[in-house]
Amino acid sequence: MRKIIGGKLYDTEKAKELGFWCNAGSWRDFSHKEEKLYRKKTGEFFLYGQGGPMTNYAEATGTNSWSGGERIMPLTFQEARKWAEEKLQADEYEAIFGEVTEDESKIQVCYSLSAASAEKIKRLASEAGISASAYIDRLVQERIAD
Repeated sequence: MRKIIGGKLYDTEKAKELGFWCNAGSWRDFSHKEEKLYRKKTGEFFLYGQGGPMTNYAEATGTNSWSGGERIMPLTFQEARKWAEEKLQADEYEAIFGEVTEDESKIQVCYSLSAASAEKIKRLASEAGISASAYIDRLVQERIAD
């Protein structure tokens, strides 16, 4: 499926599929739905979903008449993480967002970067299959000696 949303193209054929979830049952069940998490080459996440007439993917076909439908929804990084936490297994989640640690020594910092550098970090992190934060942390650990 291809869809332009907010001036950006989302294409399930060109983006990388990261995760899949469906509720139990068959397509004969009106409440059946399936969702796939994708990441574009630019690092942006989106969700492709389809479902029966009793799901959030339903489409009106007349007065009090519904059919199944499909939709693409852009997701922020945080929304994609939340979806993955709720729908995927731990190893699938870590394959997308990097290893989860309970290291209390991490801190949150804020730096300003040029738009070009930020996009490059997103792209390279996406290609490495890790978050931008994990990618920057890796760069610092590899490049800066104690």
